[in-house]
Amino acid sequence: MNMIKFLATTTLIFLFASGTVLAEETVTVVVKDYKFDPEEITVKVGTTIRWENQEEGQYHSILFPAMDDKKVDYFFPGDSRERTFDKPGTYPYICEPHIESHNMKGVVHVVE
Repeated sequence: MNMIKFLATTTLIFLFASGTVLAEETVTVVVKDYKFDPEEITVKVGTTIRWENQEEGQYHSILFPAMDDKKVDYFFPGDSRERTFDKPGTYPYICEPHIESHNMKGVVHVVE
């Protein structure tokens, strides 16, 4: 790995770990071991979040009940789902089939 790529990766990991507001256009949340990683994230208005299912053999969903999501859209290992956040606010979400069994939930905080 070259030094520039290493520093960029290290900086991104630090930003996630420190709770810093991210201003990237697309941010990835990993779905693995019945968890969202990171479980809670803060991004700027206009950011797209991509949830990537990195499980070995389990499907998941991303459902925002407070945003009146009605349809559950399952995605399987290797698949991803995206959503762009155009308004500031706090947006809790769940994995509909695994909220009861694994308390699988997350939160997106969107700021100006």
